Amino acid sequence: MSLRINSIAPDFQAETSQGPIQFHEWIGTDWAILFSHPKDFTPVCTTELGAVAKLKFAFEARNTKVIGLSVDPVDQHQRWAADIEETQGAAVNYPLIGDPTLAVAKLYDMLPEAAGDSSTGRTALDNATVRSVFIIGPDKRIKAMLTYPMSAGRNFDEVMRLLDALQLNARHNVATPVNWRPGDDVIIPTSVSDDDARRKYPEGFKTLKPYLRVVRQPQG
Repeated sequence: MSLRINSIAPDFQAETSQGPIQFHEWIGTDWAILFSHPKDFTPVCTTELGAVAKLKFAFEARNTKVIGLSVDPVDQHQRWAADIEETQGAAVNYPLIGDPTLAVAKLYDMLPEAAGDSSTGRTALDNATVRSVFIIGPDKRIKAMLTYPMSAGRNFDEVMRLLDALQLNARHNVATPVNWRPGDDVIIPTSVSDDDARRKYPEGFKTLKPYLRVVRQPQG
């Protein structure tokens, strides 16, 4: 299936390094980030998994659960986790999905059906497209997708910034401009009339063009 923004995130059952899950049930009423890896014991992914472990409390403060996926079985994930802790200085403190049949990778449109149904004998290069980040809302819809090559480590500062923007939009119906950071001014969507904007923002807003109106970031 082809996934797009606002598609329902496919549900699945899987074994993870922290036990079995039903994905939608595991998300519950929180936000979730699913980030995937082509194979265990790969160098760039090792650094990413350690970096995400260090962000545990930052994600929790945003009511966001994080889960990894790698196209290998769970027992192999557990051996990889020891390397991650040793080299990155952080223990993996979130579940890692085992995907030895490639089922989840194919469900999330990261591998074609023709890839088969076993991770055995497959190299990281065979699975190079399993390098995506999915941000999923409490409504179980995909809010954002990012895909990276194997050679470039993901920027989790950007993932966090994007998560903040998405959550702000969900709370206040605003949009964020280029290079926005929390606390910067935001954009009033064109779907909001000037009259409604005046009622919502009695302190005022700035109209640069009829379609480009900026206002101080709402709080809360």
